[in-house]
Formats: sequence, structure tokens, C-alpha cells
Amino acid sequence: MAVHLFKKMTLSSLYQKYMVPASNEVINTVLSYVKEKTDGRPLEMAVDVGCGTGRYTLPFAPHFKKVLGVDISESQITLAKQHTVANNVSYMVAPAEKLPVKDISVDLVTAALAAHWFTADEFFSEAIRVLKTRGCLALHGFYPAIQIEYKDVSHELTAVISEVLDTFYQFYDKNIEQIFSHYHNIYEAVPLKDKERITDIPMTFQKSLPEIMGFIESGYPYQAFVEKDKKGAEELLILTEKRFREILGEEADSVQLNMHMKHFCVLACKH
Repeated sequence: MAVHLFKKMTLSSLYQKYMVPASNEVINTVLSYVKEKTDGRPLEMAVDVGCGTGRYTLPFAPHFKKVLGVDISESQITLAKQHTVANNVSYMVAPAEKLPVKDISVDLVTAALAAHWFTADEFFSEAIRVLKTRGCLALHGFYPAIQIEYKDVSHELTAVISEVLDTFYQFYDKNIEQIFSHYHNIYEAVPLKDKERITDIPMTFQKSLPEIMGFIESGYPYQAFVEKDKKGAEELLILTEKRFREILGEEADSVQLNMHMKHFCVLACKH
């Protein structure tokens, strides 16, 4: 498995700086579901499993009395702590399969772009253990396909990023098959009867060309490429940036490009 890559500070730093920002659409979808299922009761605690550097941990802070982020990567947790100022958010190094939380104490267990790395049956058992009655489970991620929109060169820009993602396919861990199926198998494996799966949740954000290059580096497939063929990976980056610059011309260093992608979400409620 490629999980060891997430423990390296090099990847953690890139991930913190360049990874896709948290999707407000996904956050709102999860919060609406939780509020509906909990009948409007005060929300005491949320646990973000596989929290990384806290991108999806912090947005829940205004809605819960306490939020805990857990991850097996000490480097990611270190960065999460450095970038968190909310007093009700804390972080711990812990595996998804052994949550450091009391029984029946949590209103929401969530995982963003992480559930496919977990040992499913053990994680689900833990989630059910810690969830209160009518507590919720929310697992989400995004499909590895991106459209870049800018003036009349959207097609050319999208073709470049698509070719890069296609190149990365050979470096994907088998767990990533769950991503390509929009968590279909994970949804089927959730041992709760009250559940649903939502696909094609749209998201748009902006990135500069340097930020797009950083985003490419921040993905574990690129880091896996580096481990296997460092020179080849570096050459890919150089060539990709050159192609982007040729398309954008003199605007390459100043433009903000619209990035479009789609998320999916598995939601479930414990009765």
C-alpha cells in the first residue's frame, strides 16, 4: 500500500499547501444530513478520521462542541496542529481501526478521501461503537478527473491535466479502485440499513499555474512515481509546466484558472 507516503513530511507539506480545498458543497451536504437525522439536537462531537492536515476537520468546528481529527501520519498531524486556531479542535495520531474515543459519544464520524485506505470491517465496527443513536457516518472523496476553464483554451488545458492523471494511473494503489467507482463497494459494505450514496457533487475553485503544479506534486501518485523513477517524474513536471505555459502565453504567471471536479459521498445513520 502507498500509505507510507503520507507519513513523509515532504508529501505532508505539499498536501497542506496545494491539495484541493475543502468542498463547501460536501460540507453542507454532510451537515444537512446530520441535522436531519439528529432531529436538531445539539451536536457535541465530530471525529474526522484520516484527517490529514485538517482540511475537512476545521469546517466542522463551528457546528460541533468538539471536533477531533485522527490520522496515522505524525507529519500530517503536526501540520494540522500548526494550522489550527479553533479552540474546540484537537488532533491525535491514531488508526481508523482503533479510534481513541468513548463508546456512544460521537454525533458524526467522517472521512475525506481516506476511507479507501481503511480496513473496512474494523473501521465500520469502530464507527458504530463510538456513534450515538442517530449518529451519522459520512465518507467522501473526489473523482480523479479535472476540467480547467479559461477563455478559449479550456479544452487544451484540460487535455494536459488529463494526460498527467492518465500517466499516474500506473502508480495508483489497488485501493484507488474505490475512488473510480465513487465508493460503490464501500457503500455496499456499510453495515447500517439507513444509508445513501450521492455522486456528482460539483465543485469549482481557482488555482494559479504554480498552484496547479504544486497540486500535481501533492498527490500520492506523483510521489509514488518519484520513488520508482525520480528523473522521469521530474521530467513530467517540467514538460507539463512547459505545455501549460505554451497554451497560456504571456498570461501564464498572472492568471487564475477555474478548476472543475466532482465529489461523491456515502452517508449513513445509526439507529
